[in-house]
Amino acid sequence: MIYDQTATIVVDGRTLSLGMTPEDPLVRAVIISLFTWRRASPDDVTEGRKMGWWGDATSAVTNDRIGSRLWLLAREKILPATLNRAREYARESLDWMIEDGLASRVEIEVERRGADGIALSATIYRTDGRPLVLRFADLWETVRHAV
Repeated sequence: MIYDQTATIVVDGRTLSLGMTPEDPLVRAVIISLFTWRRASPDDVTEGRKMGWWGDATSAVTNDRIGSRLWLLAREKILPATLNRAREYARESLDWMIEDGLASRVEIEVERRGADGIALSATIYRTDGRPLVLRFADLWETVRHAV
């Protein structure tokens, strides 16, 4: 996926361009986890589109997957069910942080922004309790233009 260099996210209250490399590796891990496209599950409706990171096919860890299935929402209407799936897909993509001991908890908030937008906030609680808050105000725009 190619990011618009002018796109921004808010990390712990500070606005950053996605073109900037955040110093915190956890920020990079969240961005990679959310915006690398995970392979669809067998029961996902893909309309013939095959997406997903090729490296999952050769993973040393059984069923280890990188990325999210947010790309599946690109052609959906913004309905409550779409927001619920966005929350579910984001959560699924970040769960590995808890499993691998990088975080004690992950919270995801998804909200509709006007008639044609979705925003997503992810709060990652590090194992020492410090929260890392990332806000993607234009999640919908990023997902729709990436497919």
